[in-house]
Amino acid sequence: MPLALLALAIGAFGIGTTEFVVMGLLPQVAADFHVTIPTAGLLVTGYALGVLFGAPLMTALGTKIPRKRMLMLLMGLFVLGNLLSALAPSFGLMLVGRIVTSLAHGAFFGIGSVVAAELVAPEKKAGAIATMFTGLTVANVVGVPLGTYIGQAAGWRTTFALVAGLGVVGLLGIAKLVPALPRPEGLHLRHELAALRNPQVLLAMAMTVLGFGGVFAAITYIAPMMTHVAGFSDSAVTWLLVLFGVGMVIGNLVGGRFADRTLMPMLYTTLGGLAVVLGVFTLTAHSEMLAAITVLLVGALGFATVPPLQKRVLDQAHGAPTLASAVNIGAFNLGNALSAWLGGLVIAVGFGYTSPNWVGALLAASALGLALWSAALERRDQRTAVNAAPGLVHSELNSR
Repeated sequence: MPLALLALAIGAFGIGTTEFVVMGLLPQVAADFHVTIPTAGLLVTGYALGVLFGAPLMTALGTKIPRKRMLMLLMGLFVLGNLLSALAPSFGLMLVGRIVTSLAHGAFFGIGSVVAAELVAPEKKAGAIATMFTGLTVANVVGVPLGTYIGQAAGWRTTFALVAGLGVVGLLGIAKLVPALPRPEGLHLRHELAALRNPQVLLAMAMTVLGFGGVFAAITYIAPMMTHVAGFSDSAVTWLLVLFGVGMVIGNLVGGRFADRTLMPMLYTTLGGLAVVLGVFTLTAHSEMLAAITVLLVGALGFATVPPLQKRVLDQAHGAPTLASAVNIGAFNLGNALSAWLGGLVIAVGFGYTSPNWVGALLAASALGLALWSAALERRDQRTAVNAAPGLVHSELNSR
């Protein structure tokens, strides 16, 4: 494994920690700034929207900057945003800090995916992408629980200051270990924008929104589901989230390993399995043991889709992958926001705390349908190209 992948993984670990740790610290933040919990929740919403809009914006601004330098600038922005959050004298300034931090998120993973793929042989690209995303998944197992504990014991400002320190480590690692890869010749923003008009790229992004959204339809409401339905105590929810994080790590590594061999079959398996497991979760949520196993499986199957979906976008972007890769990171966050809203909607109308599982199952099944459609279109285009080839050869011979 190239050491440069380790530097990218450290950056991903810091980003994953800062994205999710605020959820466990909302009561402390709200109390310090004398705002309500729903108002403090804007720190989560603002971050997600910042990722969604910041990913294409920051990537577009960086099209004329070498990728290594852009990654360093993004980590510098990450450090600045977390320091602003840690030192903010008012809630408004902390929200600004969160948005500044989020601007680095999508572009870092988008550009980082391209760099990771270029560091290895073509048949190992998905594995390299998975290695970088391991930092994000490990953050949910280690970084988020530890950051929450530190924030509760020493104050939430300490947590954000430490996360800023992680950003400095990531920045130094990128500066030292990531090679200065040359920018592709003749590549301009218009080429990157043209890749977004490719139907296969758009289908892959739609799969990302629906498939990954299926995971967060259920996991967003895991606390009330596990305490009111499964019978867990409030304190057990933290360990269930750790279990979900363990599943994420396993799924990410497995997804990266097999996507390099059989990308589309891997997507069929994971999306189909996710749809089934989420549907079954409605039943297993009534048993503590079965619910815990299902949480692990949801994390594993959900994140097993990440490397193949990201690689699918890179493959279909045809030489202009950077912007498409970053926009796909935004698609993950769009899926999170959409599914959380839909899950809350079915609970609000009275279908109960397990009803988001059915929403997630339908979203994952829809993503599977798109994957099958995408593969069918690809086979049709390949047949068309093969059928056209003899005519092209004949025409070329006549011209000679």
